Amino acid sequence: MTAKKKRPAKRAVKKPACRITTKKVPLFSGRSGFVSKTDARDSLQELKQIAAKIDDIVIARAKTPRTPAEVFAPALPPPGVVPANVKMAFDDATVQTLTWAQTGLASVWQEGLTFLGYPYLSELSQRPEYRRASEIISTEMTRKWVKFVATGEDDKTDKITKIEAEFKRLKVREAFQQVAAMDGFMGRAHLYLDTGATDDRTEILTPLGNGSDKASKAKVNQKSPLHRVKMIEPIWTYPSQYNSTDPLRSDWYKPTSWFVMGKEIHASRLLTFIGREVPDLLKPAYSFGGLALSQMLKPYVDNWLNIRQAVADIVQAFSVFVLKTDLNAATLANGGDQFFNRLDLFNLCRSNRGVLAVDKTNEDFDNVAAPINGLDALQAQAQEHQAAVTGIPLVKYFGITPTGLNASSDGELRSFYDWIHAYQEHFFSDNLTRVLGFVQLSLFGEVDPEIGFQYEPLWTLDDVQLATKRKVEADTDAVLIDAGVLSQLEARKRVAADPDTPYAGLDVDDVPEPSPEELEELGRAEQGFGRGEEAEGKVDEPATE
Repeated sequence: MTAKKKRPAKRAVKKPACRITTKKVPLFSGRSGFVSKTDARDSLQELKQIAAKIDDIVIARAKTPRTPAEVFAPALPPPGVVPANVKMAFDDATVQTLTWAQTGLASVWQEGLTFLGYPYLSELSQRPEYRRASEIISTEMTRKWVKFVATGEDDKTDKITKIEAEFKRLKVREAFQQVAAMDGFMGRAHLYLDTGATDDRTEILTPLGNGSDKASKAKVNQKSPLHRVKMIEPIWTYPSQYNSTDPLRSDWYKPTSWFVMGKEIHASRLLTFIGREVPDLLKPAYSFGGLALSQMLKPYVDNWLNIRQAVADIVQAFSVFVLKTDLNAATLANGGDQFFNRLDLFNLCRSNRGVLAVDKTNEDFDNVAAPINGLDALQAQAQEHQAAVTGIPLVKYFGITPTGLNASSDGELRSFYDWIHAYQEHFFSDNLTRVLGFVQLSLFGEVDPEIGFQYEPLWTLDDVQLATKRKVEADTDAVLIDAGVLSQLEARKRVAADPDTPYAGLDVDDVPEPSPEELEELGRAEQGFGRGEEAEGKVDEPATE
């Protein structure tokens, strides 16, 4: 008899210095060279217990609360914007308020609830998903621009013509378009009113007024006109002074002066545009700007990019060819040369015109394909979610036209244009009124309160609709003239003043003489009218005996 081999004793394994530990298990033992079922089961159970063991370091880390996002931390300017010896003013009340607000957000851990910063927002403006939305809105806001109008009985056509020419010289329209786009990118934009005192640090600290008060008349006039207007990006500005003690005052959390690359300038000379204001607690964190449209879009754009890439990955690899072959030791010998040669031969013959030969005993061929039905709908939904944030119709945002019988986007476009008109009033009107006042001071030395502006409607009619409109108006004029409500001269003035007619600019006083045929017809009508009166008079006479 041969002596039984003793089973090697289990050796204690020293635990490594990692959080999840492992233990070696003997693979060969006993008479047959393999462990028994009982020993294997016990060893496997012990291995699972060791692998699932969590040490104290992991527990301590799990108990440690995550650092909250600095939602209310004041924004920091880039170097050179604020002088080295100047810091943002924060009194005790402001610091205590922001500290209290920060403790209330200990669980905040989500991007989009904090100010992303101007450098990152500048990077986002390069992507079409962010840039196109802001450019569409800014372009629509200035596409038709404004029309200057006058009230009262005096003719002010000459004044309006000069104002229009001065607006073109100053490129006010282009500047306001840039301001609207920058507000979408960054959440804030400025318009600098250059009166020729840019290098005078003392002068630019003085108020410029609101465009019509005494301070404005003293600073801007015909001798000292407005030189230019220029859009300033918010990254080069930083608030200097603001009120944080009395919410009842008009300058509550509203800077009265700004730093622009080391220069301190009064807020009346640097007009501020903010389309989407944030609550007062967040204003210092946003550098006293607003919420950028790019920041609002970011979660939806991230989803769109992820889904778009996932769909592309599935489409590229939705079908996989599988060659079931024998992966024995001989096949994988010498670095697997025989195995890879077999795959190369398989790929060379894999075409509709090739013949694929497989070993009917040891090989098989299969094709695994993932279903791609519905991927286009999922991708389209992720893309359309971006339009829900901006309010831009799909046909204007992505060029997607509605499908179906009698489908039309007219309703969506009209709604969008109505919103654009309301946003023009909210975003442009106050500062545009100031610019109009300074332009009038530069041209005339005074501000005419009867001259204002109106935003041109964005919705336009096609040729058929315009022809129908003119036909209805002409019929209305004819009825009113016959009824004696209007004269032909008044109707002629209306036609000449309508820019949508082919007769715009018609000389109202140059009334054409009637033709001989018209005079003859008019004479006959007058003669018939006279005979009618005579006949009517004879009928009314009493009969005589």
